[in-house]
Amino acid sequence: MGSRSSHAAVIPDGDSIRRETGFSQASLLRLHHRFRALDRNKKGYLSRMDLQQIGALAVNPLGDRIIESFFPDGQRVDFPGFVRVLAHFRPVEDEDTETQDPKKPEPLNSRRNKLHYAFQLYDLDRDGKISRHEMLQVLRLMVGVQVTEEQLENIADRTVQEADEDGDGAVSFVEFTKSLEKMDVEQKMSIRILK
Repeated sequence: MGSRSSHAAVIPDGDSIRRETGFSQASLLRLHHRFRALDRNKKGYLSRMDLQQIGALAVNPLGDRIIESFFPDGQRVDFPGFVRVLAHFRPVEDEDTETQDPKKPEPLNSRRNKLHYAFQLYDLDRDGKISRHEMLQVLRLMVGVQVTEEQLENIADRTVQEADEDGDGAVSFVEFTKSLEKMDVEQKMSIRILK
C-alpha cells in the first residue's frame, strides 16, 4: 500500500502531472489534499470563489489577478490546471537547471516561465504589451492610498519609459524580461512549501 504507484493512483494522471510540473510525489499529494479541501462541494473543480478562501490571496494586493491566472479559458479549474499554475512558484532546484532536452518543454518554474507569469499579471488586456494605463492600474492595486495619484502616474511613466526600448509607449515581454535581468526571479517567485 505504501508504494509510489498506490499514491499515484489517488491522483488521476498523477505521474503525468508530476513529470509536467516537477513536483515531488509528496508535494503533489499535499496539493491534491489542499485542492480537495478548497473544493467544498466535491465538484472536482474550483471556482474563483473557492480560491478566494485562501487567506494569503485575500490580503495580497494582486490576489484577484493571481486568482484570475487560474482561469485563462473559463470559469473553473481542475486539479491539473491548479497544479500547473502553482508550478510557476516551485523553487528552482539544481536538477531543474541542468541541460534540458531541447525536445522537452521548458519547466514551468524556469526563469522565462516565471517572468511570463508575472508579465501576464500586468498585461490586463492580454495584448502582449504592458501599457502605461495597465502599469498604473497594477500600481494602484499594489500601493493603495499610500501614494498620491500624481506620484503613481510618475512611477508608471518612468517605469514604462525605462523598459520601453522600441519607443512604442508600452512594454513587451522581451522588454519586461530585459528590465528584470538582474533580479533573482527564480527565488523571489518561489514558495518554499512547493518543493
